[in-house]
Amino acid sequence: MTWIDITIFIVYFLLMLGIGFFFANKHSDERDYFTGGGNMSPGHVGLSVVATDVGGGFSIGLGGIGFTMGLSGSWLLFTGLIGAWISAVFLIPLVFKWQKAHGRHFLTLPQVFGFLYNRKVALVAAIISIIGYTGFTSSQLLAGAKLTSATFPQMGTEGMLWIMGAITVIYTMLGGMKAVIYTDTVQWIILLAGLMGVAIPLAWTKLGGYEGITPYLTKDMLSLGNISWQQVVNWSVTIIPIWFVGMTLYQRIFAVKDEKAAKKAWYIAGALEWPFMAFTGVILGMLANVAVQKGIVPVPGGVLEDSEMGLPLLVKNILPAGFTGIVMAAYFSAVLSTADSCLMAASGSIVGDLVPKHKKGSNKRVVRLSQVATFMVGVLAILLASTMENVLSLMLYAYAFMVSGLFIPVVAAMMLKKRYPQPAFVSMITGGTTTILLIISEVKLPLGLDANIFGLSAAIIAYVLVHKIMQNSNFTPALAATGQSETRSHELSEVAVE
Repeated sequence: MTWIDITIFIVYFLLMLGIGFFFANKHSDERDYFTGGGNMSPGHVGLSVVATDVGGGFSIGLGGIGFTMGLSGSWLLFTGLIGAWISAVFLIPLVFKWQKAHGRHFLTLPQVFGFLYNRKVALVAAIISIIGYTGFTSSQLLAGAKLTSATFPQMGTEGMLWIMGAITVIYTMLGGMKAVIYTDTVQWIILLAGLMGVAIPLAWTKLGGYEGITPYLTKDMLSLGNISWQQVVNWSVTIIPIWFVGMTLYQRIFAVKDEKAAKKAWYIAGALEWPFMAFTGVILGMLANVAVQKGIVPVPGGVLEDSEMGLPLLVKNILPAGFTGIVMAAYFSAVLSTADSCLMAASGSIVGDLVPKHKKGSNKRVVRLSQVATFMVGVLAILLASTMENVLSLMLYAYAFMVSGLFIPVVAAMMLKKRYPQPAFVSMITGGTTTILLIISEVKLPLGLDANIFGLSAAIIAYVLVHKIMQNSNFTPALAATGQSETRSHELSEVAVE
């Protein structure tokens, strides 16, 4: 990179840190720190949602998929569009209904579980969320490290991992949700402008335009049908449900003032995911493939072993001075916009769901405690990322663990009039454990399906069986399901904040 690119890069990072410092002492209480006070605009929240969901993992992952699959890789984010719009129609109205019945503001997803079921279920949900989002944060930081190591090879992936992690942790720790949402807005604008307005046009021209590119792409690469039904199922079952169990998404529902604003934000997010970001990512991956074949991007033996490195190498070798800095800042925008949100989700569960209310103390002490939790999760995420190599795999593993553990109890709460905490508890343990054991064991699964599908299946079976036992044994359902939630204020005092 030239001094111009480095200057652009440094200015970008200083801007992000500046936003964090600006909001550092502007948090009045825990709600203000974790949900921005509940009065954020739908435009800001919508951009924050899509920036968080797509992020660096999908940006780098889409480039890798585009490199190997071509245009069909865009279906990965089509599942995001479906998830966003379905949850806007069915989930968001219920969340506001539950919050109204509860009479208190929710701050975290486990607090919703506490209202719908009981404290024990909320605790399991918190543990699943913390583990899942720590892993997800790791995937984003690894994505950023891959980008920078391609541009600054002398630093190495691990060195850049610690630099990226430090910047992300500092501005997130200081600024809270307001800093996260406002930086997400800036970052998403930079991302789209950098990729669609700079990277694609310049790479397209450098590679010779249509005539110079298409001879190097196979028919399958240019087809939207170059995908197996197993891949469609795997992506759908992993990504669509995350819109119903993602803590980062619930925090943004809680960050707006009403149902109408939340729905508007979700519709904006879905439309930006597909087609805009989906095709931008895979097209850049395809251009990287052509650049490798033409020798413009030099790789040993002419074969790129890690397809996710194709896009960073394309940026390094094709873009002129000044533009490289803009595009690199764009990709770092994607990385940071998700990493900061995942940090907030994990630390929110630690402070909101694991720390007893009587030990939190004053509002000022709660904010400080939240910042310490954010720092600790950030360090752990960096350490985890240093042990992994593939961004998309790490990210989808985290998704799969959360979905298999949390999705069935949420769907049951949406559909059933009588809800028992026991089925939810057993389902969460069974689903999450099944998925994580299958992933760790690396056992070959039937039909090429993901571990998540079997984890979800186990969770459904567990929920139905225990639910039937509860019904036949005349157990009393959770009070939130029978309209008696007001009587639970004492029980829930530790899982919700005014």
